[in-house]
Amino acid sequence: MTTERRMPLDSEFQMPSFRLDGRTALVTGGGRGLGLAMAQALAHQGADIALASRTESELETAAEMIRATGRKAFILPTDVGDAEAVQATVRKAAEQLGRLDILVNAAGINFRKPWDSFTIEDWDTLMAVNIKGAFFAAQEAARIMRNQPASRACRGKIINVGSIAFEIVVPNVALYAISKGGMRQMTRALAVDLAKYNICVNAVAPGRFWTKMTDSVFSNPELYDSAVSVIPMGRPGLPAELAGATVLFASDASDYISGQSVMVDGGWTAGAGVKA
Repeated sequence: MTTERRMPLDSEFQMPSFRLDGRTALVTGGGRGLGLAMAQALAHQGADIALASRTESELETAAEMIRATGRKAFILPTDVGDAEAVQATVRKAAEQLGRLDILVNAAGINFRKPWDSFTIEDWDTLMAVNIKGAFFAAQEAARIMRNQPASRACRGKIINVGSIAFEIVVPNVALYAISKGGMRQMTRALAVDLAKYNICVNAVAPGRFWTKMTDSVFSNPELYDSAVSVIPMGRPGLPAELAGATVLFASDASDYISGQSVMVDGGWTAGAGVKA
């Protein structure tokens, strides 16, 4: 017996919301920088947040910022380079929050040195955080999401934080570029595998952003000018400018978007890295 198919009527369509009221999120790397900004964006839209990173003091400060929005916040000190610890953190987050609707894989590290200076230890350390930890966090989150009651079109949203290294590479970051290339393909592969569970997987790929980690560059006038010379908009991004892409991929507005990467880079990749 076949089920009759018909095109939905216009009257059956409702404009999707960007609100996240009643939803929960785990953000790895959420203690500072871009991860914290993404966590704040989700909280401002109504989500309760679990924050995971290595440094407990940073997590405590970040959690207070989330609570200031009126949302709940939990901290989960975690070595994101330890895959088993990350899986345990995902389970704890779901227990503390009551369910898990959104995972943001924002934890990441970078080593800058010539290609022939990288060591096996460098490789193992960087890959463990940037790709191994992210994959096993996503795997564990998806296991939880697929078994949750479906109250909306998507059972869960997984957001990976990539890089413009998805598209272009600058010198002396070979291992970082390799790891982010892997993350782009991981995003696509998981999008395909998890589609049958109505779990959407996408990536946000930042360009050059002004954070505590990059302050030594952007607070120096000469280094600033060089760093922004390849950005058509002529300036670095600010952490809050990841909010739009983050909320899009976390909300109902992206229920038919999966396996995609959005570059948030002031036009850098569009200009192929050519100096403006």
